[in-house]
Amino acid sequence: MKEYAYRFSVIVPTFNRLGEIKELLESLEKQSLSKNKFEIIIVDDGSTDATEEFVLAMIDKKSLNLSFYKQDHKGPGPARNTGMEKAMGEYYIFVDSDCIAHEDWLKAYDDAITEPVAGFGGPDKVRSDFSPLQKSIDYSMTSFITTGGIRGSSKKKISKYYPRSFNMGVHAEVYKKIGGFGTLRHGQDIEFTHRIRSQGETIKVMDAIVFHKRRTSLWRFFKQVYNWGVARINLYKIDKGMLEFIHFFPFLGTLFILGFLACFAVWPAILLPFLAAGIGLLLAMGIHGIFKYKDIRVFAYIPFVVPIQILGYGLGFGTAFISRVIFGGKQKTGFVKNYYK
Repeated sequence: MKEYAYRFSVIVPTFNRLGEIKELLESLEKQSLSKNKFEIIIVDDGSTDATEEFVLAMIDKKSLNLSFYKQDHKGPGPARNTGMEKAMGEYYIFVDSDCIAHEDWLKAYDDAITEPVAGFGGPDKVRSDFSPLQKSIDYSMTSFITTGGIRGSSKKKISKYYPRSFNMGVHAEVYKKIGGFGTLRHGQDIEFTHRIRSQGETIKVMDAIVFHKRRTSLWRFFKQVYNWGVARINLYKIDKGMLEFIHFFPFLGTLFILGFLACFAVWPAILLPFLAAGIGLLLAMGIHGIFKYKDIRVFAYIPFVVPIQILGYGLGFGTAFISRVIFGGKQKTGFVKNYYK
């Protein structure tokens, strides 16, 4: 059996995220897993801030097995590929720079992987000190009645589990067989996981938690979920197995919402009770969010965040489906310019 220098190689792509890198590395310093069992590889994707100076100072501190590589701005996929080329661990773990690791994050993976697996992943959650908008986005992303069941965030998932790049891992030997991340700007982690799944068991470790900051404005969130909807059709064009019937649900929900609003403009008196019922459901979700996060402020956000997610994803999915599947158009990318603004 091959000997590896580390159990895990934690690979972090970053681009102008100095503040987030500081928080992430601080959380990795606090890991309960022995430091000699993991290394951390920061791959800077052409940042213009002081990320390099900070990470190099951290390397001199020698509190972590930390290395740093810099490349021209190519995107997170190529940055992760660079990290895998340099990694010396048995398993490569990917985490986004806007995450903070729970202190038992790596230990949970170490405890769960008692036999070799092809790949694995864990959940993303929010901390109590995150903003009410971030908590509300987490609610919409992870609730079973929205898309939590689709993306595997809910325990009651209703589609195949595909670990995402904010918290996922792959065995080094599987990477050698399937290669690295592809060229898709969005959805590349799903396509990568699809290839991992073809090589063996992929498990979810519920205790391997990272705290994910997500988007910090409603407009950024809309652009993100719109691009995810577009990405699902791009994935389908690569391999039809990456599109399940359940992925049509947000699009069908979008058609229903738009159709209902059009009909309401014509027959308001008849449809008013149904509109009231819909608003009541959103308010009930807001109340549920108060108890879930113990934060009354989320009540003002959840009734807006939930429909934004459904409409954003549905519109992205629908426009890409019509363009690529029905009319045979070229690959779409969604929002690209000022995507993070």
